[in-house]
Amino acid sequence: MKTLLNIIWLVLSGFWLFLGYILAAAIMCILIVTIPWGIAAARIGVYALWPFGKTVVDAPGAGAASLFGNVVWVILAGWWIALEHLLSGIALCVTIIGIPFGIANFKLIPVALTPLGKQIVDTP
Repeated sequence: MKTLLNIIWLVLSGFWLFLGYILAAAIMCILIVTIPWGIAAARIGVYALWPFGKTVVDAPGAGAASLFGNVVWVILAGWWIALEHLLSGIALCVTIIGIPFGIANFKLIPVALTPLGKQIVDTP
């Protein structure tokens, strides 16, 4: 079932969300100082490409550095990606079939805003 949901997700919005994350990751890696943000964006981008069967949890030991990094991320790219999730979620909620995928997009907004200090793990 997870594979079917992931394939539908990939077709409806996953690929476009992935491209947004990869664009942000590429820009962050080009700037060299922001490479940690680029790595986080790429990690969350892969999660946004194939999210069903995985979940995001807080990383143990994530502290003040993650908080500071997330503030910088929100300013540089986080709000753009969160807006992408919001618009995609609204568009998906227009149809009855798309409502679960729209809700999944809304659940990804907090991760888009604060990717540092998070880990992606498989769900049992």
